[in-house]
Amino acid sequence: MRSPKLAALELTRFGRGKLPRAALVAILLLPLLYGALYLWSFWDPYGKLDRIPVALVNDDKGATADGKKISAGDEITEGLLDSDVFQWHEVSADEAREGVEDGSYYLSLTMPEDFSKRIASSSGDSPETGALQVRTNDANNYIVGQISRTVFSEVRTAASTDASRSFLDKIFISFSDIHQATEKAAKGADELKDGVGKAKKGSKDLSDGLKDAKDGSGKLAGGITKLATGADDLEKGSLKVAAGTQQLADKINGYAADIRPYLKDNGKMIGDSARLVSDGSKAVRHNLDLLVERAPGTADRAHKAADKLRELYSARCEEAVLPDPAYCPDLKQAQIAADDVATIADDVNALVKNNSGDLKKLDGHLATLQKNADDLAKRSPRLDEDIESSVRDVNRLNSGAKEVAAGADRLHTGLTSAKSGSTDLDTGVGKLKKGAKSLDGGLFKLADGSTDLAGGLNDGVEKIPDYDKKDRDRRTEVMSDPVQLANQSLHKAANYGTGFAPYFIPLSLWVGSMVAYMIIQPLNRRALAAGASAWRIAMAGWLPVAAIGLLQVGALMSVLHWGLGLEMAYAAGTVGFLALVTCCFSAIIQWLNARFGAAGRIFVLAVLMLQLTSAGGTYPVQTSPAFFNAIHPFLPMSYVVESLRILITGGGLGPVLQACAVLAAFTAGALALTALTARSKQVWTLDRLHPELSL
Repeated sequence: MRSPKLAALELTRFGRGKLPRAALVAILLLPLLYGALYLWSFWDPYGKLDRIPVALVNDDKGATADGKKISAGDEITEGLLDSDVFQWHEVSADEAREGVEDGSYYLSLTMPEDFSKRIASSSGDSPETGALQVRTNDANNYIVGQISRTVFSEVRTAASTDASRSFLDKIFISFSDIHQATEKAAKGADELKDGVGKAKKGSKDLSDGLKDAKDGSGKLAGGITKLATGADDLEKGSLKVAAGTQQLADKINGYAADIRPYLKDNGKMIGDSARLVSDGSKAVRHNLDLLVERAPGTADRAHKAADKLRELYSARCEEAVLPDPAYCPDLKQAQIAADDVATIADDVNALVKNNSGDLKKLDGHLATLQKNADDLAKRSPRLDEDIESSVRDVNRLNSGAKEVAAGADRLHTGLTSAKSGSTDLDTGVGKLKKGAKSLDGGLFKLADGSTDLAGGLNDGVEKIPDYDKKDRDRRTEVMSDPVQLANQSLHKAANYGTGFAPYFIPLSLWVGSMVAYMIIQPLNRRALAAGASAWRIAMAGWLPVAAIGLLQVGALMSVLHWGLGLEMAYAAGTVGFLALVTCCFSAIIQWLNARFGAAGRIFVLAVLMLQLTSAGGTYPVQTSPAFFNAIHPFLPMSYVVESLRILITGGGLGPVLQACAVLAAFTAGALALTALTARSKQVWTLDRLHPELSL
């Protein structure tokens, strides 16, 4: 009998009763649960953010800057209430805090009472930054918190841009003021030039009058000169010390100014994050204990249920005088299914027992993580106090060094004055004479310098800009937001569900084939017993599931397209490619079940997990640990996810053609391995007659 006839014969078994037919229909529709149902649940979440209740607190009292009223909180509140992002509820601070805590609101945004005052401070002597306060509760929903960070970042950027416009406008106005002041200075320099000419004539008269004056007291001058020299050395040394301590204080204060506000303002957030890590560790440890506790009881209950069904089948169908032919096959199927469940429960229980040591190690690591997180949470409120104490000590040292330098300067100044007063008259008169000559020469230079100054100031007036209002507005607009992002997306996905469809579609088809081989034998027993060729046996076991897979593809894509609205750039190519995908998956799953028997079902699940974690369906695979990057190129679902992204959203078909070749190779290789397995199964052994494990 040829393979297609054997495959058709296998499928006709499902038409002999209601339960088999229902099972076949369930298998055909099963991918809808994993594909359509999952995608439906979050098809377009970003388009429905206006349904998410969010608390909005506006405590801003406004401020006044340069006689102008500033109400930044009211402006932001009005803009948010008019937007379609989130369902805003304007409430008090207490209502917002309680709502975020009990889940009435997913998060809250607060404008503090000094919000406008801080923004207006940019025009004063002590500028401060305004802070928008966001409160989230990941216990309500972690993803909403992530979305809010992006949304509120845009709100913060818009508010910062408005504040920058006001600040820059004042800078450009200051340029105009400087221009006018420089004009006045240029006029003053012209007047200075005329006055220097008159002073030059007076200095010449002074020099002539000091020619005959000469006498002095040299001994006193010599002693005071030595003291002045020592005082000069002391002053220079103390200035170096003061400069070093000032440099140290500047660095310490600068670093502390950056670090302390963050630790002080975010101490609670650091503590909350640490407590969240602690609570998460505690929850994982609790769930590990539940797994170890409940696994044995579940296995016992599963075996009891299987035994009851076996007794019922024996009483109603094997030992009964008139067994019901319509009832007994269904009861037999139920008995087999119950045995399968009991065996799987035993596997889980054995897995827990065999890995109890690893589970204990994991529990120990989690306990250590929990303790460390608790310690950090306790210390978080006091992190800024240690830094503040060290800064005070350094500043006291700097103040003392400055006082020493000031005292040395006063001593040096006093001795210099005494030295000048004790100079003998002869030396003094000589110096006065020389000074008069130097004054005369200096006034020549001053005359030249005043001329240059007047010319330079007049030139500077032309170079300093004087902006009018229109020019100021244009320049302020550019400098307040100098860099803008030109975002361009190639082959953009229509929504969130479209972006995740390439990940969930192959998952659903793999599960569909996996469940199909739970009720269809991977190798046709009749063909094995008849001694048919190995290839014919392999094809006879593969074709029924491949045919069911094609129907699954049709049902799944029909619901996704006409039910959910999935639009595909290459619709026919997508369906054809998925036909190849389901044929490849069914071939791989057939070989795993045929080669490893009952354990093959566990291998099928293991391969599915490896593919899901290394296919890059959610985050890029490069962000995963090295192990998943290493196995990524060797698993078929990696090529399926990449190709479906192109077929659904658009792009070059080169990777799709490569994926078709890879999937064809996987299919042929799996069928060849199944044929080899079929050949070995035609020889009966004691292991086959009495298997160690059966599902």
